[in-house]
Amino acid sequence: MFVWHQRPGAFERLAPTWEQLEIVGREGTIEDGDRLSFCLRKGPLRLPWVARHQGFVPGRNFEDVAERSPFARWHHVHAFADGDANGPAATLTDRIDYQLPLDRLSWPLARGQVEGVLEQMFVQRHVRTANDLRRHHAVAERGPIRVALTGSSGLIGTELRAFLTTGGHTVVPVVRRTPAAHEVAWDPDHATIDGPGLEHLDAVVHLAGEPVAGRWTRAKRDRIRSSRVAGTRLLCETLASLRHKPKVLICASGIGIYGNAGEAELDEQSPVGDGFLATVARAWEAATQPARDAGIRVVTLRIGLVTSARGGLVERLRSLYGLGLGGPIGDGRQWQSWIDLDDLVGVIHHAIYTEQLEGPVNAVAPAPVQQAEFAATLARVLGRPAWISVPEVVVRWVFGQLGREILLASQRVTGSRLGDSGFGFDFPTLESSLRHQLGRAEPQAVDRAVARFEVAGRSC
Repeated sequence: MFVWHQRPGAFERLAPTWEQLEIVGREGTIEDGDRLSFCLRKGPLRLPWVARHQGFVPGRNFEDVAERSPFARWHHVHAFADGDANGPAATLTDRIDYQLPLDRLSWPLARGQVEGVLEQMFVQRHVRTANDLRRHHAVAERGPIRVALTGSSGLIGTELRAFLTTGGHTVVPVVRRTPAAHEVAWDPDHATIDGPGLEHLDAVVHLAGEPVAGRWTRAKRDRIRSSRVAGTRLLCETLASLRHKPKVLICASGIGIYGNAGEAELDEQSPVGDGFLATVARAWEAATQPARDAGIRVVTLRIGLVTSARGGLVERLRSLYGLGLGGPIGDGRQWQSWIDLDDLVGVIHHAIYTEQLEGPVNAVAPAPVQQAEFAATLARVLGRPAWISVPEVVVRWVFGQLGREILLASQRVTGSRLGDSGFGFDFPTLESSLRHQLGRAEPQAVDRAVARFEVAGRSC
């Protein structure tokens, strides 16, 4: 557990998902004198935070003291201890000692709110730590691996990269910009890629693609298609030509491949549907054929709606619900198949190691919901009303083809291949996922025998 905190990506996995944080500087890791600088955004405000580490005792303790922060004082002790024979292998206790600015005025007004936010933050980080460690431990005997990753700066790629590096693996980002050390350059628009940089990999995870959000003009549709089809073909032809090929390629796809299927239950054997997204997804998956022909195991993950506070539909809806403008989209009867972002990261990790998985795999949670239930659940988690429905005609007029194929399409997708392969979901229900992602989880979600949180706020 202590080593996990030392590795790159730990802060990214521990930062609360519902807050806007941007790392602006890093010196070292968590040893004495090392520093981490980040910016916390609260509406129009940018609040800088500089944390200096001290009290480093390998395997036992490290601390961070805020040299600059929104607090008058902040001292965080991370204390680790060995478990007992009948319990967990190790335990973690987080102790916070803080003081608010203008504390004589702010203490009686803000203490409850501050400590409520701190409790939610530590509930999430303890749940994430335990879940990540469990997934890494399950394959620990197979040793560290090298994984190339396209789309490493996107919503999924950012979390996957941090998850893998905290597990002791090496991630090689494949980037469009000028590459830094240990990165590989590619330019799908001009069909160029640094092939030698992809030698000696264990796995490749391909997530890159033009975001589907936005008005679907002809130019936008062309970018959506070419970024997926041409980019995937270039990558797979390059992998096929390598002298030392990776064992597996995990390629993103989407449940849009099934089109608008109404009430039908869909699995990996269901026919491809109609529409722009279905056509793109079919060509996207077909573009992986050169890798298959070269003997590389290829898994195409048909990803559902990803629930995350950091991006996607949930992030956009959260603002509307916060203003009291939430409600069902269309008639609310369309099925939405979703997956928690942390579970999706787990699915990719599982697919890398599970040799029986090959071909299309639906990456969706086991409990799809109709849109009206999605809206009601989000409203309940946020403690806001969901009484303003958006008529179908408005969705079609405002969003055009995107509205028809994403917001109004009904896709009742099952993830039977995942279940049959032994994958276990940490967030199998929509409410558990939204509470986790939005910082509304119950404190009981944490096993207090493994991790504890203690706070000592003070007023002068």
